[in-house]
Amino acid sequence: MTKEKLLLLDGNSLAYRAFFALPLLTNDSGIHTNAVYGFTTMLQRILEEEQPTQILVAFDAGKTTFRHETFTEYKGGRQKTPPELSEQFPYIRKLIDAYGIKQYEQDLYEADDIIGTLAKEASSQDMDVIIVSGDRDLTQLATEQVTVYITKKGITEIERNTPAFIAEKYGLTPLQIIDMKGLMGDSSDNIPGVPGVGEKTAVKLLKEHGSVEALYEAMDTLKASKMKEKLVANEEQAKMSKKLATIFTDAPITISLTDLAYHGPNEEELINVWRELGFKSLLEKSDFTVQEQEQTPFDFELIQE
Repeated sequence: MTKEKLLLLDGNSLAYRAFFALPLLTNDSGIHTNAVYGFTTMLQRILEEEQPTQILVAFDAGKTTFRHETFTEYKGGRQKTPPELSEQFPYIRKLIDAYGIKQYEQDLYEADDIIGTLAKEASSQDMDVIIVSGDRDLTQLATEQVTVYITKKGITEIERNTPAFIAEKYGLTPLQIIDMKGLMGDSSDNIPGVPGVGEKTAVKLLKEHGSVEALYEAMDTLKASKMKEKLVANEEQAKMSKKLATIFTDAPITISLTDLAYHGPNEEELINVWRELGFKSLLEKSDFTVQEQEQTPFDFELIQE
């Protein structure tokens, strides 16, 4: 019997990556299609490569999350979604439905939290889990059963994050990625961290002390320096930043693993969506083979650890 495999896709992140990876494209009706096209290409190849038994595409429900109660400026300063991308989200959702894939969002929670919650549940049932995102925050979820694929160069390459890969890259465990974000912050999410602490310093401190909390417990043993002064002055901010960077794995979701069984696409619906969007190269075949992908403008490869 084949072991069950859950595929979890970060819908917002991958849509953004696809949009910025490809030049603006439009169909005959003038609707922009580059994000949908990139998303389709990536999705088809992932399905072919991984052969999942369950799939979910998770989306962010809105701008306000439970993290804003901790820090009102969380994700503040982000640029508004380009209208050329906004108009493509309904088509991405329509495409996902045509593939026969479940999609889900939860008020006050982010796609990361939905993914983290389902990855934890699937692991407890001895399922293999593949997470695909453009957001490195999700690498904190990597375990022996959970592999986190992070898109690189738009969506044309994927970095395969396992605990071994993260250990080789940073010398840290996946969970220490949270501590690293606590110390160095994350400008994309407007997480402040400790001013003056970058990735190199954060990694060095964590190799020596293990966690943000352990670092501050050992503060008296650190030699006097400008860095120590910054750490002391920003203790609460560092701990808050770690909290903001922590993916919540017990979100009150109303969807279960049994709802996510994948039985393949509705071919007729999918062809209709492709026809509506003007995806002529994809319409030439309808058997969804890997060879079909070779007609697209870019290749796709996995970077092994």
